[in-house]
Amino acid sequence: MKKFTLIILLTYSFGTLSAQSPADCPANLSIFAEFAKVKNYDSAYTPWLEVKTHCPELNEATYIYGERILNHKIKNTEDNAEFKTMLASLYDDWLKYFPTDRRGKSQQGKILAAKAQSMFEHETAPLAEIYAIFDQAYLSDVESFNNPKALYNYFKTLYTMYKNGEDNVTMDVLFSKFEDVSEKFNIENQKLSKTLDRIIKKEDAGESLTSRDKRSKRVAEINSRANSTYANNLDAMISQEASCENLIPLYRSNFDENKSDEKWLKRAASRMDAKECSDDQLFVELVEALHSLSPSADSAYYLGILKDKAGNTTEAITFYEESLKLETDTYRKAEIMYKIASKLKKRGLKSQARKYANQALSNKPSMGKAYILIAGLYADSANDCGNNQFEKQAVYWLAAQTARRAVSVDPSLKKTSQKLEASYSGRAPSKTDIFTQGKAGEVITFDCWIRSSVTVPNL
Repeated sequence: MKKFTLIILLTYSFGTLSAQSPADCPANLSIFAEFAKVKNYDSAYTPWLEVKTHCPELNEATYIYGERILNHKIKNTEDNAEFKTMLASLYDDWLKYFPTDRRGKSQQGKILAAKAQSMFEHETAPLAEIYAIFDQAYLSDVESFNNPKALYNYFKTLYTMYKNGEDNVTMDVLFSKFEDVSEKFNIENQKLSKTLDRIIKKEDAGESLTSRDKRSKRVAEINSRANSTYANNLDAMISQEASCENLIPLYRSNFDENKSDEKWLKRAASRMDAKECSDDQLFVELVEALHSLSPSADSAYYLGILKDKAGNTTEAITFYEESLKLETDTYRKAEIMYKIASKLKKRGLKSQARKYANQALSNKPSMGKAYILIAGLYADSANDCGNNQFEKQAVYWLAAQTARRAVSVDPSLKKTSQKLEASYSGRAPSKTDIFTQGKAGEVITFDCWIRSSVTVPNL
């Protein structure tokens, strides 16, 4: 069989076979798959086309590899209009013959999003048409619509239409869709975090990782970086529009109509909090309406913010704790803990801020940003801890170590972590200082709120 396949492969390399028919499909499937696996897409094209033409229902590989083959042809052919048309048709047939994956789960969202992404990249249709297909993917099967690049471009098409002044794309529509896509990114990140957290717990316990664990960790880290990159790009895109000057009148004009809509109230309060618009009276009204409608973890958290703004830290923490008691989801609880830590850090309450950041890590070990926050707390305490100048500067070693920990649990923070680690290390005692003081290898204990220690590097 291998000899037979080799002969046919060689035949396709130097000239196509004639009189192809449905009976030849299994052999052609094997042939184009072998070529495609080694990225020899030009040689894969003809046998692939035979299978696509005569046996479109034979195997999903026809569509998985077909997408790669046609994208290669589009990229490397000057007159590529025909291949662009074929690619659009490929997605339609993929959806027709293989609407579910091997596990029987719908992949309609995935396929439609891939079609829209292709049309977007190759500029084969107006933005409104591309957006409509993205929207169909989202509305019909949001579960399988999880490609971060496609999710980003889903919103980008609408944003571009908004900037172009299209009448049906109002700011209200724009923000609503932004929240949809942002929440989808959060859902996908949570799935990846669960995988990473399971593996991090094994590593921290000193357990050996299986080959499957290592593979799962590698895939989760890659996808996590991609999700974080596109989610950050999404935030950057909306940042100009999401100013307090725009948000407040927008939410004010829609408040009466939506004051009984829990989802709308949560989104409006969350966006105003994120953009530091919580000083406005509208934020108070949003929070009160949300809490009276349905006392929840979110409403209790926002009430804590109001007390914090009023300078009543004790009552603020009471509401924050109530928020945590009301929240049952471990990962949402971790996010609330992180937000509380951030608020307390701004208030200068370092010990309490670290407490909530550590609690967040207990619930979500892959939350690297919590380590970044704690590292910042340590760095801000350099002048307040230690009995002499050397010990005060030694705090920066602890800050650097903590910042380094962030990237070990969340690779998407690599640049931030490395930048902070370098900055903190640069402010720690130099090798000359270590030699002069004779402190190499010595353990320095900080008796201030830090209540921790650091080992001076050996020369």
